[in-house]
Amino acid sequence: MAAYLSESLRAQIADADRRRCCYCLTTEANSGIPMTHDHILPRSKDGETTFENVCLACRTCNEFKSDLTEAVDPLSGETMPLFNPRTQQWSEHFGWNLDSTRIEGLTAIGRATIVALRMNNPVIVAARRRWAISGWHPPKD
Repeated sequence: MAAYLSESLRAQIADADRRRCCYCLTTEANSGIPMTHDHILPRSKDGETTFENVCLACRTCNEFKSDLTEAVDPLSGETMPLFNPRTQQWSEHFGWNLDSTRIEGLTAIGRATIVALRMNNPVIVAARRRWAISGWHPPKD
């Protein structure tokens, strides 16, 4: 059963997250698909439905994140916590490759999150290529 999010909480999250996925930065405007609400610490692991624990996520990131809270960094082999968009800065853990189609992990947390959420799956990489050519991607902030 989905957690209830009040209209005011939904508006606060949408505004703070700029109507884009907090993990891969895909926007609703580019994808044409509404964002989902992700419990950063899943409800199945006692995560609360509060601004500090809920963020926008695209359907793909949300689906692959599921109830994960950690994943293996492919470089070090260490188990790392997943990126937390409420307490960490995206640009400290991730960056774009030269043509802005692939997200690169700058830290163990970033790399583990990219792998776990499949943030560079072939479908999104192809979409990012088209968005970049059109000047819609990557986000400028």
